[in-house]
Amino acid sequence: MTNTTSTRGWLRALALVLGLAMVAAACGGGDETTSTDTDTGDGATGTGGVEDSVPDAPEGDPTPGGELTYALEAETNGGFCLAEAQLAISGMQVAATIYDTLTKPDADGQIQPHLAESVEPNEDFTSWTITLPEGVTFHDGTPLDAQVVANNIDAYRGAYENRSPLLFRFVFQDVGSVQVVDPLTVQVDMTRPWSSFDWALYGSNRIGIMGQAQLDSDDCGNELVGTGPFQLESWTVSEELVTVKNADYWRTDADGTQLPYLDRITYQPIPEVASRVNALESGQVDVIHTSDTEQIAQRLQPLAEGDQIELLATDDYSEVNYLMLNTDAAPFDNKDARLALAHALDRQLLIDVRGSGLGSVANGPFPEDVPGHVADPGFPQYDLAKAQEHAAAYEEATGEQLSFSYTFVSTESGQLTAQEIQTQLADAGIDISLSPAGDQATTINKALAGDFQAMAFRNHPGTDPDRENNWWYTGSPVNFGRIADPEMDRLLDEGRETGPGEARDAIFQDLTRRFAEEVYNVWLSTAVWAIATQSDVHNVLGYGPEAGSDAFPGVATGHDVAGIWVSR
Repeated sequence: MTNTTSTRGWLRALALVLGLAMVAAACGGGDETTSTDTDTGDGATGTGGVEDSVPDAPEGDPTPGGELTYALEAETNGGFCLAEAQLAISGMQVAATIYDTLTKPDADGQIQPHLAESVEPNEDFTSWTITLPEGVTFHDGTPLDAQVVANNIDAYRGAYENRSPLLFRFVFQDVGSVQVVDPLTVQVDMTRPWSSFDWALYGSNRIGIMGQAQLDSDDCGNELVGTGPFQLESWTVSEELVTVKNADYWRTDADGTQLPYLDRITYQPIPEVASRVNALESGQVDVIHTSDTEQIAQRLQPLAEGDQIELLATDDYSEVNYLMLNTDAAPFDNKDARLALAHALDRQLLIDVRGSGLGSVANGPFPEDVPGHVADPGFPQYDLAKAQEHAAAYEEATGEQLSFSYTFVSTESGQLTAQEIQTQLADAGIDISLSPAGDQATTINKALAGDFQAMAFRNHPGTDPDRENNWWYTGSPVNFGRIADPEMDRLLDEGRETGPGEARDAIFQDLTRRFAEEVYNVWLSTAVWAIATQSDVHNVLGYGPEAGSDAFPGVATGHDVAGIWVSR
């Protein structure tokens, strides 16, 4: 069965998803960076040079009470009507504070029930049954029940009259119907087998369950009602979003102590990463996140080594930085052009020069801890002679020298990265013009219009590989590289419909090899994300789905805050 999509709302859907994707200046620019291959065990050192510094648990039990201020890389201007929202990493972090998702990954990267009591498929994955716990309430005191969960799923897939989703109608297009079986049971029937629907219900912290009042609100983006550990107290856009403890939260730790521990979390957007680090160093804020390796290497690591802060730096289950190519237009509709570019880039040198030496080269879209990862899928390696050979073949076929425009978000770091890429390609006789796009919104408009040849990008956070289906399927409105490859489509279809196991892993491994063979993107590095805190902040990743269990180590899409506590 093929995966077809409606083109209705196409332009608006593209605008939304680019916000979700965090249009990036790969290897630099804003918080876009190269990365490391780190272990999250205490004291381990990753191969990319980032010393993992997840602190040892402090002596004594968690101390309830207290508050903290968390500096984010950006504001979420569009609000938090989740079915319609434009959530990048900062928005996902806030969403994880106010809402719960039905499922959630555990410490081993396996998806588990979270807000749901169970999420179970039938034998052929054409029907899924969601069972809810008793006694959970939303922030406004209304109960969590099957009807509100069904309404939420319908809202995400575009079947609820009060909501108009753009991206998520494509994500959930294989859902055929949603039925309330009884007050605590929802049945979701598919139009074809979907073996990883439970991962879609997590959606990188984006698929939170909203209360009925928010679902039906005319101001859905600002009237936030969830079941999460904190509830909204106030929000002054571009200044601060204040959340306070949900006194009726349903989760406990391993000892039965009700979560969350903190009384209050205040989020502050500080877009300039150096200012964010300054705010942490001066004590103005308690927590920051960043994916800027220069700041991690040159400032955060020394502060951590001097015991002034605590630092978690990891690329576990992270994103990949890459050059996204428009394969539907010259020059990258020509495979020789794509091969010339890939062979001409010394990606390790790019990491060393622009990533402060922190990084591991990526050869595919899936990081090491994700099914579908292949250590050596055959992606073209740096080889100046081969780059010149393919550039000459392109010139012979087209009568034109290989040249293209490189689009990136206009930041100082992004400009420096673009210049390094320009210098490297010149050695292969490839001429590129630099096209700084201004802010992210302008870059989005260029992608909407297909007005790019190569674009810096950061995307595909590592969880289940089927979650990337929409990004690469022929005709999908979120297939920004305009990839049109029947073999890719076949693999994506098989990957969606095949149950977990070696056969499914092999399908996505073949997908990685197909990417390497056709060079639809030029993979650069796996993004590293860091969370830096004051020394009195503990258990920054919170807990996993089971009470008191270790948390999912990936932080590229936000993290749990219910288990954070501060020394008092």
